[in-house]
Amino acid sequence: MSVIDESNPSPGLADSDFSGDARATTVGGAFREYRDRLRGGDTGSLPAVLGLVVLAIVFSVLRPDTFPSTGNIANLMVQAGAICVLAMGLVPVLLLGDIDLSAGVAGGASAGVMAILVTDKGLPWYVGVLGALVTGMVIGVVIGTLVARLGIPSFVVTLAFFLGLQGITLKLIGQGGTVPVRDTVIVGIANSNLPITAGWVVAILAIALYAILSLVRYRSQAAAGLVRSPLAVVLLRIAGLAVIVLVTTYVLSLNRAANPNFDLRGIPYVVPVVVVLLVAWTFVFSRTRYGRHIYAIGGNTEAARRAGINVTVLRTSVFVICSGMAALSGIVAASRLNSVTPDAGAGNTLLYAVGAAVIGGTSLFGGKGKMRDAIVGAFVVAVIANGLGLLNQKADVNYLVTGFVLLLAASVDAITRRRRSAAGR
Repeated sequence: MSVIDESNPSPGLADSDFSGDARATTVGGAFREYRDRLRGGDTGSLPAVLGLVVLAIVFSVLRPDTFPSTGNIANLMVQAGAICVLAMGLVPVLLLGDIDLSAGVAGGASAGVMAILVTDKGLPWYVGVLGALVTGMVIGVVIGTLVARLGIPSFVVTLAFFLGLQGITLKLIGQGGTVPVRDTVIVGIANSNLPITAGWVVAILAIALYAILSLVRYRSQAAAGLVRSPLAVVLLRIAGLAVIVLVTTYVLSLNRAANPNFDLRGIPYVVPVVVVLLVAWTFVFSRTRYGRHIYAIGGNTEAARRAGINVTVLRTSVFVICSGMAALSGIVAASRLNSVTPDAGAGNTLLYAVGAAVIGGTSLFGGKGKMRDAIVGAFVVAVIANGLGLLNQKADVNYLVTGFVLLLAASVDAITRRRRSAAGR
């Protein structure tokens, strides 16, 4: 037995978190429901999670002294930081079936503005960050206007911006030039760690907040007589998150310095930055009218338009979100490298971010995907690069493996989409 939440009048249009309002009331029923979704092609991020586990096991077996070490785990999180942020920015665009090929270089140009404001102009770090965000959002507004209002395909518009923005960054920094980033706050994003006590406090607060929100939602659904996940399932999710967070915090609290005379412990600052962005955007796209409308447009644009949704404005907004997140990604990358170069954000940056979103489970056909997909996919991409690097494999092997994984993810997406269509979902 299932009940459809009236706040989502067209559940068949999209695969959003609102579809979770129709759930079984027993543990066995929840298991059967999940099994039926898998059989119907709704695999979500499960293939990426399983792939991540397999990759971690393989690299741990091949490099037991280095890959599972505390130092490499922290390094892996820092490596994945910029990709996670950029991939999260691309998810809303992909939800509408569009693409933004300029996201990587938009982040590079925004980081260039930030570096010039802070390093050359001597302005405070927050002015530089604000300048980068404004730059990214302006780029997004222009792209979104050209795509949504003029009807130019997003592929063409963003390809043009991919080329043009590289010229702007080159003009700002200069041929062969580099703008160093020395501000301690900005550099600390990817190179400094939370104090041990602060890390544990943040971890416990995060678990407590998730538990409170989950239990309050369960209680409100029960009071309203709505069909909900069994309490045992809710508690299991809380326990699972608690184990992951506490184990990760413990591992990162160990001294990972190669020289025992040095103390290198704590959660890298980039980790809570990514987590905050993940929580914020997950709430926006799963618990607000805006998010519901985005999924509706991605599921069926014409039906959404006839339902009174302002498709033009919302389609423009996702490019603003994407470029704004690209600016944040550029700042994280500049923090890790301590500099901004003319080719910042070019090369494989965008390809890895798109690959992360798709590998994580976001559909290229629109209407299906979640913010957490970007995180899972980003770690798959980062683990591949990190593990192959530890195996001393050449760059060509990295490209081949990553390309194969991306192609495999796209194939799974196409196959599951066909199965869902055949099942009438």
